[in-house]
Amino acid sequence: MTAFSAFAKAILSLFIFLFTYLSTAQTIKGTVLDQEGRPIKNVYVWHVKSGTHTHTNTEGFFQIQNVDEGDSLQFSHVGYATFNEVIDGEDVVLEIVLKEAPLDLEAVTISNQVETLNTLAKVDLEINPVTSSQEILQKVPGLFIGQHAGGGKAEQIFLRGFDVDHGTDVAINLDGMPVNMVSHAHGQGYADLHFVIPETIDNIRYAKGSYDPEVGNFATAGHVGFQTKRYLNRSSISTEIGDFNHQRYLGMIKLVENTHTSAYMATEYLTFDGAFESPQNFDRLNLFGKFNHVTQNGDRIDLGISHFDSEWDASGQIPQRAVDQGLISRFGAIDDTEGGNTSRTSLVLNYEKPINSRERMHVQAYYSHYDFLLFSNFTFFLEDPINGDQIRQQESRDMMGFKADYSYKTMLGDHHLLLKAGIGLRNDRTDGTGLARTANRRETLEQIQLGDINETNASLFTSASWYLDRWMLEAGLRLERFKFNYKDALASTYDTQSQSETALLPKLNLDYRLNDKLKLYWRNGIGFHSNDTRVVLQQSADDILPLSYGSDLGSIWKANDRLIINTALWYLYLEQEFVYVGDAGIVEPSGQTQRYGFDLGLQYQLTDHLFLDSNLNYAHARAVDETDGADFIPLAPKWTSTGGISLKNYRKWNVGLRYRYIADRPANEDNSIVADGYFVSDLNVNYDLSPQLNLGVAIQNLTDTEWNETQFATNSRLANESQPVEEIHFTPGTPFFIRGIVKYSF
Repeated sequence: MTAFSAFAKAILSLFIFLFTYLSTAQTIKGTVLDQEGRPIKNVYVWHVKSGTHTHTNTEGFFQIQNVDEGDSLQFSHVGYATFNEVIDGEDVVLEIVLKEAPLDLEAVTISNQVETLNTLAKVDLEINPVTSSQEILQKVPGLFIGQHAGGGKAEQIFLRGFDVDHGTDVAINLDGMPVNMVSHAHGQGYADLHFVIPETIDNIRYAKGSYDPEVGNFATAGHVGFQTKRYLNRSSISTEIGDFNHQRYLGMIKLVENTHTSAYMATEYLTFDGAFESPQNFDRLNLFGKFNHVTQNGDRIDLGISHFDSEWDASGQIPQRAVDQGLISRFGAIDDTEGGNTSRTSLVLNYEKPINSRERMHVQAYYSHYDFLLFSNFTFFLEDPINGDQIRQQESRDMMGFKADYSYKTMLGDHHLLLKAGIGLRNDRTDGTGLARTANRRETLEQIQLGDINETNASLFTSASWYLDRWMLEAGLRLERFKFNYKDALASTYDTQSQSETALLPKLNLDYRLNDKLKLYWRNGIGFHSNDTRVVLQQSADDILPLSYGSDLGSIWKANDRLIINTALWYLYLEQEFVYVGDAGIVEPSGQTQRYGFDLGLQYQLTDHLFLDSNLNYAHARAVDETDGADFIPLAPKWTSTGGISLKNYRKWNVGLRYRYIADRPANEDNSIVADGYFVSDLNVNYDLSPQLNLGVAIQNLTDTEWNETQFATNSRLANESQPVEEIHFTPGTPFFIRGIVKYSF
């Protein structure tokens, strides 16, 4: 055979191969549904032969290329049985139905298209359902909360070396509607989640740092988004009775349920006195309704309506010396006239439109009316030795806004490119935002602040995500524009004060998937938290939108089929850390700060029914401009850890043993006053007496540990003292607390 004939034969063989390949390889499209005909998002679709994969979108749609006749596609998702489909023809449009199955971490995939940590948060929510609004935020690894003024006040939040107060450095939303309140009467970024019925939560999306171009104000330490259920599997009613006059009644009723439309309503009533000698008289009512409709062409409309009303009394934060001297017990009070009431009515509309297989649009509009009244006394008789130092903070707010974003999938070279862009507008108007000195909740002694706020925040963002085989490169840019208006009702003449400010926030994120078991990521971004309108205008603050600069270097490793470990090294620098003291109507700028640390987390499925999870978090937080030894950031947590072990669906039993730990931390700048750490454990036991009837027992503080839920270094004076004393003031943590639960489903 001549060289030429050999070459010609090779060319002919190659031609025949390519012709055969091109004639049989095809693009497979389809949808993945559950047994009720509802689409399933983020199903992992794996082409077994080539190892390529894709995921379903919100409509359950997928598309995968270069599939030959006879090839196998595998479909997997947490909570569903893995399914294999053999391709047996051309122009195939598949409709895959997945059956529900016990949770199995083997179905969790390591991918650049899906955020694995949010998948694990969803798994944790399934394994350990939340039954109180306080537990919702604790689903975020490394995030701690504390209550210090009765059950109706928003919790104090701690994350990544931040005492976030009530939300200054963590952005929180529900179904896309902001929860944080700007220029709030009590504190900047105030985020009260008590209007959320925990059983309605379906999913949690969170991220630490300021790396997401779609998230703006307050996302310095991180952001958390909660998504409510679009439908109920079953209607249910439940009753809880427990110590300290705890009573909770919950009803969740399906109204409509078919292939395209679902609607349900939920109502919750809660009353609780607490372990305090002066009962909290906590009383809360929640109403929530959700409507969801999917049209024939895949358009989705979600409408959520809620109303919340709450009132309570509080024993406040008590000084350690009063307990040591025997003046009061740990559950006593210096001033038991603290407390308040609040309400919130909200409407959230979400509309998603898949324009075609490449383009989609999401539009949201929301409105919320909010009322707030709070009485506090932190210093007792320091300012007024006769009447005491009680203060009243109040506001009435209307918040409205909209967001719209557009995404487009295309190709850049041979690789997928996802382009996104969006706009947003939020307006907050408050009437009678005020701070006053009062006595016994009845008498107004002095008006310190009183006025109306009008604050508008417009935003734009754009991002591009390029998927280069094992790499994912995301570049984003966010533009924020604020306008602050304030009408001071205490001014002698009418005057509207006004000021504007703009911030430009670039983001750059990089993912590298070494294999189907290990992914590395590097996140970078600039974020910010806005200052209070009154501070901006009345005190001419230099930094209206102080920026944060952060970076994360981390990994997600599926060490075996049922063990997932995530790690992160992180750094965060803040240009100006404002501490807004709403109780005095002033701002305390604490200068530049920096923090660095690491996060370590694991989830391990020991057996088909036994799950273990734990996380350990370290943060080193310091003020940049202060000398060594005087540069501590008060109440910044250093070491924290949460976790537990859970038994899921084992012979009708569900059991969870959880713990949370926070180490000692400085309470002032030189660490001469220390806030004591604690280790507390909780136990939940549930048994399915029948398919309809479930009995449960929940125990908080299983070992009856004596712990302080919140602590502050405070300068105060008691009625019998001639001089003030600065020391720890604390709210005692709940002692051993047991409640019984009966739930009936139908």
